[in-house]
Amino acid sequence: MKHLLISLGFVASCTLSATTAFANSGAVATVPGATTTANVVTAGGKPITLLGEPVQVGDDAPQFTVVNERFEKVSLSDFADKTVMISVVPSLDTGVCSTQTKRFNDEASALGDDVVLLTISNDLPFAQKRFCTKEKVNKIMVLSDSVWRDFGNKYGLLIKDMGLLTRAILIIDKHGKVAYKELVKDISNEPDYDTALMMVK
Repeated sequence: MKHLLISLGFVASCTLSATTAFANSGAVATVPGATTTANVVTAGGKPITLLGEPVQVGDDAPQFTVVNERFEKVSLSDFADKTVMISVVPSLDTGVCSTQTKRFNDEASALGDDVVLLTISNDLPFAQKRFCTKEKVNKIMVLSDSVWRDFGNKYGLLIKDMGLLTRAILIIDKHGKVAYKELVKDISNEPDYDTALMMVK
Protein backbone atom coordinates (compact mmCIF):
# COMPACT_ATOMS: atom_id res chain seq x y z
CA MET A 1 0.00 0.00 0.00
CA LYS A 2 2.85 2.37 0.83
CA HIS A 3 4.38 1.92 -2.63
CA LEU A 4 1.02 2.57 -4.26
CA LEU A 5 0.63 5.82 -2.38
CA ILE A 6 4.13 6.88 -3.41
CA SER A 7 3.33 6.22 -7.07
CA LEU A 8 0.31 8.51 -6.84
CA GLY A 9 2.24 11.33 -5.24
CA PHE A 10 0.37 11.22 -1.94
CA VAL A 11 3.16 10.46 0.46
CA ALA A 12 4.73 13.91 0.81
CA SER A 13 3.36 14.28 4.30
CA CYS A 14 1.89 10.85 5.05
CA THR A 15 2.87 9.09 8.25
CA LEU A 16 3.52 5.39 8.57
CA SER A 17 0.62 5.03 10.99
CA ALA A 18 -1.81 6.57 8.50
CA THR A 19 -0.62 4.22 5.76
CA THR A 20 -1.08 1.23 8.06
CA ALA A 21 -4.57 2.41 9.00
CA PHE A 22 -5.57 2.58 5.35
CA ALA A 23 -4.18 -0.88 4.68
CA ASN A 24 -6.29 -2.28 7.49
CA SER A 25 -9.45 -0.29 6.73
CA GLY A 26 -9.25 -1.14 3.02
CA ALA A 27 -10.33 -4.68 3.86
CA VAL A 28 -13.91 -3.47 4.37
CA ALA A 29 -16.03 -4.72 1.46
CA THR A 30 -17.83 -2.36 -0.86
CA VAL A 31 -21.43 -2.85 -1.94
CA PRO A 32 -21.66 -5.97 -4.16
CA GLY A 33 -22.37 -5.08 -7.77
CA ALA A 34 -21.61 -1.41 -7.20
CA THR A 35 -21.73 0.90 -10.20
CA THR A 36 -18.27 1.80 -11.52
CA THR A 37 -17.23 5.05 -13.17
CA ALA A 38 -14.00 5.20 -15.16
CA ASN A 39 -12.07 7.84 -17.12
CA VAL A 40 -13.36 10.88 -15.22
CA VAL A 41 -10.74 11.14 -12.45
CA THR A 42 -6.99 10.62 -12.37
CA ALA A 43 -4.41 10.38 -9.59
CA GLY A 44 -1.10 11.90 -10.60
CA GLY A 45 -2.21 11.55 -14.23
CA LYS A 46 -3.13 7.86 -13.90
CA PRO A 47 -6.81 6.93 -14.42
CA ILE A 48 -8.68 5.55 -11.43
CA THR A 49 -12.09 3.88 -11.17
CA LEU A 50 -14.77 5.12 -8.79
CA LEU A 51 -17.34 2.88 -7.11
CA GLY A 52 -20.92 3.76 -6.27
CA GLU A 53 -23.76 5.65 -7.89
CA PRO A 54 -22.68 9.19 -8.88
CA VAL A 55 -25.02 12.01 -7.87
CA GLN A 56 -25.77 14.94 -10.14
CA VAL A 57 -26.87 18.52 -9.50
CA GLY A 58 -30.63 18.52 -8.98
CA ASP A 59 -30.76 15.01 -7.51
CA ASP A 60 -32.21 14.29 -4.10
CA ALA A 61 -29.15 13.94 -1.88
CA PRO A 62 -28.88 10.32 -0.67
CA GLN A 63 -29.01 9.87 3.07
CA PHE A 64 -25.74 8.57 4.52
CA THR A 65 -24.22 7.69 7.87
CA VAL A 66 -20.61 8.29 8.91
CA VAL A 67 -18.91 8.54 12.32
CA ASN A 68 -17.27 11.30 14.34
CA GLU A 69 -14.08 11.11 16.39
CA ARG A 70 -15.90 9.12 19.10
CA PHE A 71 -17.32 6.61 16.57
CA GLU A 72 -20.78 8.10 17.10
CA LYS A 73 -23.11 7.97 14.10
CA VAL A 74 -23.64 11.21 12.17
CA SER A 75 -26.19 11.29 9.35
CA LEU A 76 -27.19 13.81 6.71
CA SER A 77 -30.62 13.94 8.33
CA ASP A 78 -29.00 15.49 11.42
CA PHE A 79 -28.67 18.72 9.41
CA ALA A 80 -32.24 19.06 8.16
CA ASP A 81 -33.18 22.63 7.11
CA LYS A 82 -29.51 23.56 6.81
CA THR A 83 -27.34 24.04 3.75
CA VAL A 84 -24.58 21.42 3.91
CA MET A 85 -21.22 21.80 2.20
CA ILE A 86 -19.19 18.59 2.10
CA SER A 87 -15.46 18.75 1.44
CA VAL A 88 -14.35 15.25 0.44
CA VAL A 89 -10.65 14.34 0.72
CA PRO A 90 -8.61 11.13 0.28
CA SER A 91 -6.44 11.53 3.42
CA LEU A 92 -5.92 14.32 5.93
CA ASP A 93 -2.29 13.23 6.31
CA THR A 94 -1.38 14.51 2.83
CA GLY A 95 -0.44 18.03 1.85
CA VAL A 96 -3.30 18.88 -0.52
CA CYS A 97 -5.98 17.38 1.74
CA SER A 98 -4.55 19.22 4.73
CA THR A 99 -4.57 22.50 2.82
CA GLN A 100 -8.14 21.94 1.62
CA THR A 101 -9.41 21.14 5.11
CA LYS A 102 -7.68 24.08 6.76
CA ARG A 103 -8.92 26.46 4.04
CA PHE A 104 -12.55 25.54 4.65
CA ASN A 105 -12.03 25.67 8.41
CA ASP A 106 -10.77 29.24 7.99
CA GLU A 107 -13.80 30.14 5.86
CA ALA A 108 -16.42 28.50 8.08
CA SER A 109 -17.08 31.49 10.35
CA ALA A 110 -18.12 33.64 7.39
CA LEU A 111 -20.75 31.19 6.17
CA GLY A 112 -23.38 31.86 8.83
CA ASP A 113 -25.44 29.66 11.13
CA ASP A 114 -27.56 28.24 8.30
CA VAL A 115 -24.56 26.51 6.72
CA VAL A 116 -22.93 23.33 8.02
CA LEU A 117 -19.47 22.51 6.71
CA LEU A 118 -18.33 18.89 6.80
CA THR A 119 -15.07 17.25 5.80
CA ILE A 120 -15.36 13.54 5.06
CA SER A 121 -12.49 11.13 4.48
CA ASN A 122 -11.80 7.45 5.05
CA ASP A 123 -9.17 8.22 7.66
CA LEU A 124 -9.84 6.45 10.92
CA PRO A 125 -11.41 8.72 13.56
CA PHE A 126 -8.26 8.49 15.69
CA ALA A 127 -6.17 9.95 12.87
CA GLN A 128 -8.76 12.65 12.20
CA LYS A 129 -8.78 13.71 15.84
CA ARG A 130 -4.98 13.88 15.90
CA PHE A 131 -4.95 16.02 12.74
CA CYS A 132 -7.62 18.41 13.97
CA THR A 133 -5.88 18.89 17.31
CA LYS A 134 -2.50 19.51 15.71
CA GLU A 135 -3.81 21.86 13.00
CA LYS A 136 -6.44 23.60 15.18
CA VAL A 137 -9.29 22.58 12.89
CA ASN A 138 -12.24 23.36 15.15
CA LYS A 139 -14.87 25.20 13.12
CA ILE A 140 -15.97 22.36 10.85
CA MET A 141 -17.03 18.78 11.47
CA VAL A 142 -14.47 16.20 10.33
CA LEU A 143 -16.12 12.83 9.84
CA SER A 144 -15.03 9.34 8.84
CA ASP A 145 -16.55 7.02 6.22
CA SER A 146 -14.14 4.25 7.20
CA VAL A 147 -16.67 2.06 9.02
CA TRP A 148 -19.36 1.33 6.40
CA ARG A 149 -18.22 3.19 3.25
CA ASP A 150 -21.84 4.38 3.17
CA PHE A 151 -21.14 7.91 1.95
CA GLY A 152 -18.59 6.88 -0.67
CA ASN A 153 -20.82 4.20 -2.19
CA LYS A 154 -23.99 6.30 -2.21
CA TYR A 155 -22.26 9.28 -3.84
CA GLY A 156 -20.01 7.36 -6.25
CA LEU A 157 -16.81 8.68 -4.68
CA LEU A 158 -15.01 5.54 -3.46
CA ILE A 159 -11.76 4.75 -5.26
CA LYS A 160 -11.66 1.12 -6.35
CA ASP A 161 -8.92 -1.04 -4.79
CA MET A 162 -7.69 1.77 -2.54
CA GLY A 163 -10.38 2.26 0.10
CA LEU A 164 -10.04 6.04 -0.21
CA LEU A 165 -12.48 8.73 -1.26
CA THR A 166 -11.74 10.86 -4.30
CA ARG A 167 -11.48 14.64 -3.98
CA ALA A 168 -14.78 16.47 -4.38
CA ILE A 169 -16.98 19.29 -3.14
CA LEU A 170 -20.74 18.92 -2.69
CA ILE A 171 -23.37 21.42 -1.61
CA ILE A 172 -26.77 20.13 -0.47
CA ASP A 173 -29.44 22.79 -0.13
CA LYS A 174 -32.07 23.19 2.60
CA HIS A 175 -34.51 21.10 0.58
CA GLY A 176 -32.15 18.13 0.42
CA LYS A 177 -31.17 18.63 -3.22
CA VAL A 178 -27.66 18.48 -4.64
CA ALA A 179 -27.08 22.13 -5.55
CA TYR A 180 -23.39 21.98 -6.52
CA LYS A 181 -20.82 19.33 -7.29
CA GLU A 182 -17.16 19.52 -8.19
CA LEU A 183 -15.43 16.23 -8.89
CA VAL A 184 -11.78 17.29 -9.00
CA LYS A 185 -10.35 15.83 -12.20
CA ASP A 186 -6.97 14.96 -10.70
CA ILE A 187 -6.95 14.22 -6.99
CA SER A 188 -3.46 15.66 -6.70
CA ASN A 189 -5.01 19.10 -7.30
CA GLU A 190 -6.98 21.38 -4.99
CA PRO A 191 -10.67 22.11 -5.65
CA ASP A 192 -12.12 25.40 -6.85
CA TYR A 193 -12.54 27.09 -3.46
CA ASP A 194 -13.86 30.40 -4.76
CA THR A 195 -16.71 28.91 -6.78
CA ALA A 196 -17.75 26.55 -3.97
CA LEU A 197 -17.77 29.37 -1.41
CA MET A 198 -19.69 31.64 -3.75
CA MET A 199 -22.30 28.93 -4.36
CA VAL A 200 -22.80 28.13 -0.68
CA LYS A 201 -23.33 31.80 0.18
